[in-house]
Amino acid sequence: MRITQGCFSFLPDLTDEQITAQVEYCLSKTWAIGVEYTYDPHPRNTFWDMWGNPMFDLSDAKGVMMELADCRKAHPESYIRFNAFDSTRGFETVTMSFIVNRPKVEPTIRMIRQEVDGRSQRYSFETVR
Repeated sequence: MRITQGCFSFLPDLTDEQITAQVEYCLSKTWAIGVEYTYDPHPRNTFWDMWGNPMFDLSDAKGVMMELADCRKAHPESYIRFNAFDSTRGFETVTMSFIVNRPKVEPTIRMIRQEVDGRSQRYSFETVR
């Protein structure tokens, strides 16, 4: 199963050159880049671990790619994503997010359906490794 979260997740994995091009685009918009990683890609797990601090005053994609290389070295079997943060007054939000690293074997997420009162259904998700 392929986890699909963020921009480009339905496409084949981006190469480092393609990732660099996306980072350059984000930096051209003066967006800050943050690196996050997780071993639990559950759809409701929105709080991934941060790798360092967001890079607010960076103007060169090489710095972001160096952080990615360090994070990949420390967590090779994790999901790693970049978040581009627009700090423009009035926006101040994540504008773009995309996965830049995946484990060799991705877990399966299974949906569990449970019947509750009357005809109602309750759904939950479970990660299977």
